[in-house]
Amino acid sequence: MPITENFDLVLLLVLSAAGTSFITAAMGIGGGVLLLAILASVLPPAALIPVHGLVQLGSNGNRAWMTRHHIDWCMVKSFTAGACTGAFLASFVVIQLPLELIQLSVALFILYLVWGPKPQKHQTSEQGHLIAGAGTTFISMFVGATGPLVAGFVHRKNYDKHVTTATFATCMSFQHLLKMLVFSLIGFAFWAWLPLIILMILGGVLGTWLGLKMLNRIPPKRFKLVFKTVITLMAFRLLWQASQTLL
Repeated sequence: MPITENFDLVLLLVLSAAGTSFITAAMGIGGGVLLLAILASVLPPAALIPVHGLVQLGSNGNRAWMTRHHIDWCMVKSFTAGACTGAFLASFVVIQLPLELIQLSVALFILYLVWGPKPQKHQTSEQGHLIAGAGTTFISMFVGATGPLVAGFVHRKNYDKHVTTATFATCMSFQHLLKMLVFSLIGFAFWAWLPLIILMILGGVLGTWLGLKMLNRIPPKRFKLVFKTVITLMAFRLLWQASQTLL
C-alpha cells in the first residue's frame, strides 16, 4: 500500500485518529464524522468507508470497554438485533443510493430526534431500538459515519453523560463490526490496509483515554448542551452539503 511509505501522511492520520477519538470521548460525538472527512481527502474512494469503519471499530470498541460499567445493555441488544437486519439487507444492495438524498433525510431526522417533541413510550421501546439499529446500519454502508443519527436515538433516552457515552460507543462498535463483515464478504482486502489501521487504532486508544479524563470534568448539564449542539451543527452541515448538489 503506497500510503504507508509516506511517513508524514501516516503520522498525520495517526494523530487525526487520536484527536478525533479524544473529541468523541470528551464530547460524546463528533470524531467519526471529522475523521471520515480527513480520510476522504487522502484515501481511494473504494477504501474510504471500510478503512474508516475498521478504525472506528477500534476506537468505539476501546471506549465501550473503558466505560463498560455504564452500558445500557437492554438498548444495545435491541439495537444490535436490528443492526443485523440492516447489514443483511445492505449486503444485497449493489447500487449506491444518491448521497445528497441520504444527507438531507438524515439531517432532518437528526434535528427532529434532538429538538422534536418529547418521546412517547413506544418511541423508546425495544421496537424503536430495533428500527434504529436496522436503519442506521443500512445507511452506514453507503455514507460511513452515522454517529450523529445513532446519537440522536441515544439522546432520546435522557441518560446521564457516562451512560450516554458508554451506550453510544457500544452501539457503534456492533454497527462497525457488522459493516466489516459485509465488506469482507464482498471481497474488500482489509489486510492490505492493516499497518495503517493498527497505528490509527493505537492513536485512538490514547485519544480515548485522554478524552474520558476530560469527560469526568464536564458538568452533566453542560455535557447535554454540548452534545445536542454538536449533533445539531453536524445536521446543518449535512443540509449544506446536500444543498450544494441539489441546488
